[in-house]
Amino acid sequence: MQLQILKRTRRISFSGAVAVFVSAILLSLLFSGILLSLGGTPAVAGFSTLFKGGFGSRWALEDSVLKAIPIFLCSLGVAVAFRLKVWNIGAEGQYALGAIGATGVALAFPDWPSWAVLPLMALSAACAGGIWGLIPALLRQKMHTNEIIVTLMFNYIAVYLLQYLVLGVWRDPNSHGFAVSAAFSDAAIIGPLSDAASVHWGLVHCIVLGILLLLFFRYTRIGYEIKAAGENMNAARYAGIRVDFLVCLVMAISGGLAGWAGFVEVSATVNQLQPSMLVGYGYTAIVVAWLARLNPAGIAVTSFLLAGLRVGVESLQLDLQVPADFGDILEGSILLMVLAAGLFLEYRIVRKGRT
Repeated sequence: MQLQILKRTRRISFSGAVAVFVSAILLSLLFSGILLSLGGTPAVAGFSTLFKGGFGSRWALEDSVLKAIPIFLCSLGVAVAFRLKVWNIGAEGQYALGAIGATGVALAFPDWPSWAVLPLMALSAACAGGIWGLIPALLRQKMHTNEIIVTLMFNYIAVYLLQYLVLGVWRDPNSHGFAVSAAFSDAAIIGPLSDAASVHWGLVHCIVLGILLLLFFRYTRIGYEIKAAGENMNAARYAGIRVDFLVCLVMAISGGLAGWAGFVEVSATVNQLQPSMLVGYGYTAIVVAWLARLNPAGIAVTSFLLAGLRVGVESLQLDLQVPADFGDILEGSILLMVLAAGLFLEYRIVRKGRT
């Protein structure tokens, strides 16, 4: 029996789309459960520990929200570039540059009040990340380079630059040999929302930036042009849309949002610059953006869920001695299954000769 793939003549229903994606998630969990079993960990016990560790208590939920904040901001930035079909794989490096930019301000003005130093840290971080994203865009436009390769390579440059700074000019002389900068002043730290919770004001940054970006795409001319050009760049050029300008703009915005994530993380969570803050949020952001289909509300939900999985994997490591790499396997399998499921939203498989 021969099969062929045909494009759907009409869109699949919402319930059908939900069923397809739920099936993809279940298949990825089944695959991950098999891997757990092969490693000697009962799948049921493993997933029970995973979900309890990520979502089963107030502490777990708060920790998941804290990890979701930088993932959300990086994902929001990646989604902006992806809307134009510009593939920014460099959110991790832009996040690192944002942390560097924020740290530079915090160390340069330790005596400034919070109302002055925090906005300047945010501006410096967004500019540093934005410029780091803009450079690959300019190389693409002027020298026809591939932005996927350039942004990926820029990640390594940014990571080594951060390490150079904390091992060199910014190294804390009282760190006893550890690669960290001096601790930030109290004014340079984003505080918690309340004394009873560990969740900080970075959550409000996420809400405000998400709403602003949603309004930008829905109500501004440039936002409309980005969406139109993302559908067909050649047609957009023919219609007079400045595609080259838009490529540079979305990469700068994308890098700026990832840089803002670096500012929030270095200020609110670690309170000093250190290499340990680079834990792959920028790479997870790519997975989140695709799973959420570039929708800001979907990005918020997906960021929280994947952050919860990260927290849950930590519980797996502590309680059942499951390797940390299992979290990356779980993320990757979910992405691959969902992308494969997306095929069935646009196409259908029929027996050859039938329509």
